[in-house]
Amino acid sequence: MTSLGPFKQAPHKLLVIPGPIEVADEVLFANAHPSMSHVSPDFIPVFGDCIRMIREVLFTKGAQPFLISGSGTLGWDQVAANLVEPGENALVLNTGYFGDSFTDCLETYGASVTQLKAPIGGTVPFDTLAAALQDKRYKVLTFTHVDTSTGVLSDAARIAETVRRVSPDTLVVMDAVCSVASEEIKFDEWDLDVVLTASQKGLGAPPGLSILLASPRAVGVWEKRKSKGVREGSYYASWSKWLPIMKAYESGSAAYFATPPVNLIYAFHASLSLITAKPSASPDPETPLPSVNERFALHRTASQRIKSAAKGLGLKQLPLQDAVAANGMTALYFPEGVTAGDLLPRLGAKDVVVAGGLLGSIKEKYFRIGHMGVSVVDSRRGDVEKIISALGDSLREIKDAKAKAAK
Repeated sequence: MTSLGPFKQAPHKLLVIPGPIEVADEVLFANAHPSMSHVSPDFIPVFGDCIRMIREVLFTKGAQPFLISGSGTLGWDQVAANLVEPGENALVLNTGYFGDSFTDCLETYGASVTQLKAPIGGTVPFDTLAAALQDKRYKVLTFTHVDTSTGVLSDAARIAETVRRVSPDTLVVMDAVCSVASEEIKFDEWDLDVVLTASQKGLGAPPGLSILLASPRAVGVWEKRKSKGVREGSYYASWSKWLPIMKAYESGSAAYFATPPVNLIYAFHASLSLITAKPSASPDPETPLPSVNERFALHRTASQRIKSAAKGLGLKQLPLQDAVAANGMTALYFPEGVTAGDLLPRLGAKDVVVAGGLLGSIKEKYFRIGHMGVSVVDSRRGDVEKIISALGDSLREIKDAKAKAAK
């Protein structure tokens, strides 16, 4: 990596939506790498390292990564195009907006989709899941690990255990766009088949990279499809096109199908080096970087601080129980009589940018705070304290303003 030297990113408002998130100076600096050929001998090992390091983040030895230019949504297309043939059954556990969206994607490719919908702020009961798996054979089961619209965290390990026990041939597909690197994920230990994510959330890089890891079981299902002569349903999302590219770069050579986002790969490499605690990535040789597991603990601590402060201010969470509340974000109902127009501009005036609601039926009733990546890992930044202070001050200002208006 080129020396960071005196580089510091320009002053800006603190971005604490549930993605994109703040990126470290090292990552932004890497994104400004001079333009480079995607088949350059200098770039090839950078891409190969990214493939290897993302396995470390997800605790897998044998999963096959796919790093493709695109948003996290491209991961849905990869699943639907490569693993599900038209007419086959898919079961979607729906905990918010993104369950509906994944359903739409699967149906676009011809899957027959059944949804199990959780109440707002809740998860699907495991006996309901088991009963559904006994009722019908499903090619895939999908769920959103952290639904960004609700801040609900699903129990991935237990979902996978239930599927393996009741319907062992069903592929377990986890949409982890808002959870990778902020929530614990043990790919091999939990026996997952697909984890899909993107660069701009817990992975702490700019947007634009779709990241998917597929188990040997999932790759085998795709290979069986090919052997039957059934083509993938997509050109750009086809694993036939991308698997040779990934294998080539990991083995130390280049191959071409479509141009990878070279500068973004450099940024992603810098972020993964920080996340996996590579000594060469540490900005301070005297201070070791936290391990992946230590990063999870830091996310839990920051989450508890923000949620506790919000509760002290009289704010109620969307998740119905603490056990299903994400560690990388918090979704909070507005207090009675307070709207997004009251709160969000005041936070913005204090240089704190949060997100409004996303789930259609309650969109105007709540807001969302992201707290992941460098904002919680580097306590010297003071981001968590800034969020809590700005939220408290803004709510007091609103209360005072409404009291004056009522006189």
